[in-house]
Amino acid sequence: MSEFKLHHHVSELMNLLGVRSTDTVGAEVYTEMLQKNTTPYITTQVSAHQAKRKIAESSTTPIEFLAKYDELKGKKILELRSTGAEGKTVEVKLGTMRNFHTILKSFQRVSKKGLVIGGGVCVIAYVYPKLKRQNQVAVVSAATMDADKKYAWSPLPTREDMLKSLETEEYDVLVIGGGATGTGVALDATSRGLKTAMVEKYDFSSGTSSRSTKLIHGGVRYLQKAVFNLDLEQYRMVKEALTERANLIEIAPHLAYPFPIMLPIYKYWQIPYFWAGIKMYDFVAGKQKLKSSYYLSKKKALEKFPMLKKEALKGALVYYDGQHDDARMNIAIAISTARMGGSVANYIEVLELHKSKDENGKEVVSGARVKDRITDKEFNIKAKCIINATGPYTDHIRLMGNKDDQKICQPSQGVHIVLPDYYSPEDMGLLDPDTSDGRVIFFLPWQKVTLAGTTDVACEVTDKPSPSENEIQFILSEVRNYLHQDVDVRRGDVLSAWCGIRPLVMDPNKSDTQSIARNHIIEISENNLITIAGGKWTTYRHMAEETVDKAIDVCNLKTTSGCRTKGLMLDGAHGWSPTLFIRLVQDFGLENEVAKHLASTYGDKAFKVAKLATLTGKRWPVSGKRLHEEFPYLEAEVRYAVREYACRAVDILARRTRLAFCNVHAAEEALPRIIEIMTEELKWSKSRQQAEMEHAKQFLRREMGLDLGAGTSSVPINFTKDEINMYVKRFKSLDYENKGFITVNDLRRYFKKIGERVTEDQLHDILNEVDLNKNAQVDIGEFLQLMSALKSGNVSNSRFAKAVLKSSELDRIPVERSGGGV
Repeated sequence: MSEFKLHHHVSELMNLLGVRSTDTVGAEVYTEMLQKNTTPYITTQVSAHQAKRKIAESSTTPIEFLAKYDELKGKKILELRSTGAEGKTVEVKLGTMRNFHTILKSFQRVSKKGLVIGGGVCVIAYVYPKLKRQNQVAVVSAATMDADKKYAWSPLPTREDMLKSLETEEYDVLVIGGGATGTGVALDATSRGLKTAMVEKYDFSSGTSSRSTKLIHGGVRYLQKAVFNLDLEQYRMVKEALTERANLIEIAPHLAYPFPIMLPIYKYWQIPYFWAGIKMYDFVAGKQKLKSSYYLSKKKALEKFPMLKKEALKGALVYYDGQHDDARMNIAIAISTARMGGSVANYIEVLELHKSKDENGKEVVSGARVKDRITDKEFNIKAKCIINATGPYTDHIRLMGNKDDQKICQPSQGVHIVLPDYYSPEDMGLLDPDTSDGRVIFFLPWQKVTLAGTTDVACEVTDKPSPSENEIQFILSEVRNYLHQDVDVRRGDVLSAWCGIRPLVMDPNKSDTQSIARNHIIEISENNLITIAGGKWTTYRHMAEETVDKAIDVCNLKTTSGCRTKGLMLDGAHGWSPTLFIRLVQDFGLENEVAKHLASTYGDKAFKVAKLATLTGKRWPVSGKRLHEEFPYLEAEVRYAVREYACRAVDILARRTRLAFCNVHAAEEALPRIIEIMTEELKWSKSRQQAEMEHAKQFLRREMGLDLGAGTSSVPINFTKDEINMYVKRFKSLDYENKGFITVNDLRRYFKKIGERVTEDQLHDILNEVDLNKNAQVDIGEFLQLMSALKSGNVSNSRFAKAVLKSSELDRIPVERSGGGV
């Protein structure tokens, strides 16, 4: 087809839609003309209401047009859909793009003549233009249409609408828990046609599901155990995980992607040993292998990972697993459930389970008493089946069903720390397979920072898990073992630290209840309460499938289809492409980094976020005010997050953006503006704003390691006499009145002297970095404590210390005025 004819066909398409090619309608209308190997294809997305508004004025049948290019499956798809009251289906044979003009004209005439009077007609056609020049014909039925296309652009109900439904309707399934497992179960049940509700005590992904290592993996170490121990169960677990890994990357390509991980080798005999293990990992993955593993010489390994310790390095192996944004993935599953008709609600706490007699006189669970933690309102939810997917809180819900049940959860906490991006290359992770205590440590670039972890320590279940200083120091010491001596691994470089609780479980279905289940378990209680526990992020979908299968069998539920979640695209994936961010830059004037962030977080919904972005007032970028200058998160994301059920400031800090996980200090700095925007959206009172500020700061201090990183009092002062004299002189250079302490007024005077503008809030923040006694002044003891912490690496950067140093330099007499020199 000539370029002229291609433009002609596109013009016909746009005329049919009533949209000019120069219009920008964000996510509602997105048109591209591309040419690949002389064969053209078109990508267009039009929502139902846009199609109705533009076309239906001249027709009794609303028409929706969708032509989509799916790069993953290599298909070029043309789809025409006419929606009416009866939902009839008609198969139509369509030629290739060469007949595109005739097809559109014919379809338009058919619609106008009222072929579908009294009913609805769905006309679906798939065109597969091959790279060859011959024409081909495709016949496709509406029955083969992917389920996800039906809900991709469905409107998202408000939280108020969800709560009203929960209070007044009866459900087939009530899922308790809004983590990866709970949302996965809810999506599976909803997609099968079951009327489904899901409630979460806090925010979606507020627990373990947002505190993972961010990997989608099959488990290299499990495969090692399977081979050496001839353990078939371990092998099946790895095989299942590798299958689910491939599926997750397919259904959410904007959020998950193949990621290389390096295994450094320091002994020659380990080269064939590890090579055989990694190749076995590829072999087990089969056709679902992401990319082939490979060996690197010492020189090549250091080129890929220059921070690596080169002494005794013999080479390295690189294999591929998946990486993702765990919290956003969790939210995407919840949003997908809501778009498909499920009722999902966060901040709904289950207080008790209701029971009633079934037709056989057996006592079964039939609902729950719940409380809205935002308004404190209590109400009942009715359901034929209740599924407990609460992770570490598994036993809490099980004991609601039967107080005599034996506990099965064995919680274990894992700590991760975040270091600056210069600790690792941008596109290569590192695996330490044998730490000093036998654990595995990952060292991974993620979100422009470096993630290191994790630990494994038995713990108690708590709503607010906290990292400990000992665990942080353990991870730092392991990192030092693998990095070059030029890289000074300092405690002060830790930007954030968090703790997640793993819900390890003992299988109650086995006689040996002392052993921890290596995979997930599904328990059916006497009252039909179904519990799904254990497992891992990668296998959430398979876990959900097995759980819903069991629920259908136990509770005699009626579905409209079998499991449909394998291959079901998640929210944001339908219209995403690797180049989508370019349209965001061109259409909205966003920075390149910001556009990439939006595209890789929201997928095709990024246009909706970009629409909310405000003008910057600058020549470039035109729009998109950042929450914090160091990160690509926009103020517009706060407003969009409220539409996606964000209720509290911590929801934005920790899950809708990842500020708290990437840099706890940046999160604290962005917090006031986040509360301002949420106040505009949710009409918060002054008291509510103050409560949110305190709640968020407590979260950052306790759960994100802010208190651990801020303290210097535990560092011993170890200076020589000359060093102490030097630091005393520096201290006095800021203590203008020889008071024996430094106040905000001293700092204000200094910055005015050097001509640097600093706000009052910044002045107080600088002082608070050192003010251990919290009395609004810094004495010589606190100052020496800070200098000692800087020397030891416990504190890496201090604005106060920099100000003191520069002040002492200003007091020196220049050489040209001292009588010396020539």
